[in-house]
Amino acid sequence: MRTDHCGTLRVSDIGREVAVCGWVARRREHGEHLAFIDLRDHTGLVQCVVDGAADLRSEYVVRITGIVRQRPDGTTNANMPTGEIEIGDCSVEILNVSEPPPFQLNDRVEVDEMVRLAHRYVDLRTERMQRNLRIRAKVNASLRRAMDDQGFVEIETPMLIASTPEGARDFVVPSRLSPGSFYALPQSPQLFKQLCMVGGIDRYYQIARCLRDEDLRADRQFEFMQLDAEASFVSQEEVLAFISVAVSAAVEEVTGQKMGDVPRMTWQEAQERFGSDKPDIRFGMELIELTPNFAATEFNAFKADCVKGIVVDGGAEFTRSKLDELTDKAKRWGAKGLVWMRVKDGGELDSPVAKFLSAEELAGLVTMTGAKTGDLLLLVADDRPNVCHVLGLLRLELGRPPVTEGGLQFLWVV
Repeated sequence: MRTDHCGTLRVSDIGREVAVCGWVARRREHGEHLAFIDLRDHTGLVQCVVDGAADLRSEYVVRITGIVRQRPDGTTNANMPTGEIEIGDCSVEILNVSEPPPFQLNDRVEVDEMVRLAHRYVDLRTERMQRNLRIRAKVNASLRRAMDDQGFVEIETPMLIASTPEGARDFVVPSRLSPGSFYALPQSPQLFKQLCMVGGIDRYYQIARCLRDEDLRADRQFEFMQLDAEASFVSQEEVLAFISVAVSAAVEEVTGQKMGDVPRMTWQEAQERFGSDKPDIRFGMELIELTPNFAATEFNAFKADCVKGIVVDGGAEFTRSKLDELTDKAKRWGAKGLVWMRVKDGGELDSPVAKFLSAEELAGLVTMTGAKTGDLLLLVADDRPNVCHVLGLLRLELGRPPVTEGGLQFLWVV
């Protein structure tokens, strides 16, 4: 039905008769008798010159046959991979007509997510969704190749199981054959992969679908996928090695660049420096140990097992309402309170609690944190786990960049 995809035609194809199929992305009139059609499929766009009388509207599904030719001087489009050529002498076959789409299919217009979900079949045609789904497919394929090459066996474990005690609530499915009884959907393949090891499989993996009836988070939905693996007679080093190989293969498949060696950090170090066992290392703002500075303090709030702080670059400009909002959040996360200090000229600290601290303690704060004029210090005092937890959340609240920034930063927490 077609000889080529729309986005694959190039100057080397000039003179060839081709047939392409896809959706009408745009129509532009050119005089009384001609029209330019941008035809789209999953590979991209190609410009077709058609009879102006042809009734071709947005999202019509068509098959166009014609001759690839060079675009006239001054009409090339450097922003399109097919911008040097067009298809001329076209004959058009309408495969299906379309109602006007509910939204524009380009990245220049922000569309409400509920509208996109209500018309998902249209949303899937957008460049962003096409790219995301194909990247996901590439990642899955590269993971499978890497695990297969290392002697792992892909085994699909059951989806209807007996309920098992795990970290979240099960989704349950009623049994038709046994009224009043229910199957559970797996939160993870944990028991099954252990059975595989006992059964002598030696190395197992699957890209497992997991379902958990828990509160939604940015990185966790009711249903999600994970690379699940298990191996017999291996050390920690071997586990780190074969998972690193698989992740590196996926990264190289998508980015074209090798991952390199993955740095390591102990769980304790991650908690002390970042307040999390899955630290975001794309930015700094690490937790700073300040307990020794207040070993002999007279300020009751700092007479605690642990005092730590973070430095917010340029945070001295925060309004009082913003600081109060941060204090309320810290309390909701489990802190007894939050001490803030603005760094003024000459290292002077402006804070409601500054009058309760000695000159040596104030000077020590500036020295230990390395704060400079215009920065903001946020301090929490309590037992060590709670201090790290609260400051870790504050750090993410104030410093974490969008997922599209900062690149891919890998870390083993061991």
